Amino acid sequence: MIDDSDIAALLGRLCPMFVLLDNTGHIKNVGPTLQKLRPDQDMPGQRFLDLFELLRPRTVTTMPALLASAGAKLHLRFRDQPQTALKGLIVPLPGRQGAAVNLSFGISILDAVRDYALTSADFSGTDLAIELLYLVEAKSAAMEASRTLNLRLQGAMIAAEEQAFTDTLTGLKNRRAMDHILERLLKAGTPFALMHLDLDFFKSVNDTLGHAAGDHVLQQVARIMVEETRGDDTVARIGGDEFVLIFKLLQDRERLDSIARRLITRLEEPMPFSGDLCRISASIGTVLSSQVTWPDPGTFLQSADLALYAAKRAGRACHCFYSQDLDQNADQNRVPSRANAEPEA
Repeated sequence: MIDDSDIAALLGRLCPMFVLLDNTGHIKNVGPTLQKLRPDQDMPGQRFLDLFELLRPRTVTTMPALLASAGAKLHLRFRDQPQTALKGLIVPLPGRQGAAVNLSFGISILDAVRDYALTSADFSGTDLAIELLYLVEAKSAAMEASRTLNLRLQGAMIAAEEQAFTDTLTGLKNRRAMDHILERLLKAGTPFALMHLDLDFFKSVNDTLGHAAGDHVLQQVARIMVEETRGDDTVARIGGDEFVLIFKLLQDRERLDSIARRLITRLEEPMPFSGDLCRISASIGTVLSSQVTWPDPGTFLQSADLALYAAKRAGRACHCFYSQDLDQNADQNRVPSRANAEPEA
């Protein structure tokens, strides 16, 4: 004779979301998948209608009425959270020993899979829901693969863009990046100051100690400039031994002059390299965004260039601010523009 445990074992394989009820409406046993939905709740012993809220038919509020609805589709949900929606079919057991209810998720299966981490093992082997799960899993795998690929492509694009805007020797911004930042500041009308720094006696380092020493000097110069500027300032190498520093929202001449003099002082300190000392200095020209009537990148760089060459004429290792007098004397002095120089290899 088949007892309740045998019936439960059989239904557990065929209908893993079954409920066995006694004739009073109390739960005797439930399928493994249904129990998985409430792992911390002991379902056997509870009244079926206390655990589930019957949405249709609404007139069913007692066990006799529930048994009388045998063959009709039930629409119900858990009374506690999450209130997962379920569909069911109730069948009376022989000898008025209660009833068996077979539950399913219906169209809420995707939410259930997400909420309870269900897999194909939680469903009957003939359940069409498995096919849907396979589709969901395949879609999830495809989306994950697509997301991974997109992240790799995005990372590669960021790396390529970063490389395109970086001077490989010093790690500073390059001329292209400086042009982009300068154009953006001008378009936004943001106040700023631009310093054009040129190394003095750098050629003699290359000529006497070699290009390796020259590269070492450029790297040390880059380090010093980064140390003497703020995190949101721009430091760029725009030529072989030429650099541009952009100070956003800084127009104070005294502070700018102090920065320039600190740079000059530090760059005059001898730089050891392979037992030798590399000696350079720096000349600096500064222009304020408020000084240029028709702001555009070329005009700014030309104005900074004029100030730089005024510093060089003053004896090198000097700092000069741009003034309109420099424009008036430009033709007489025939200042060559270095703003468009290309970085050295």
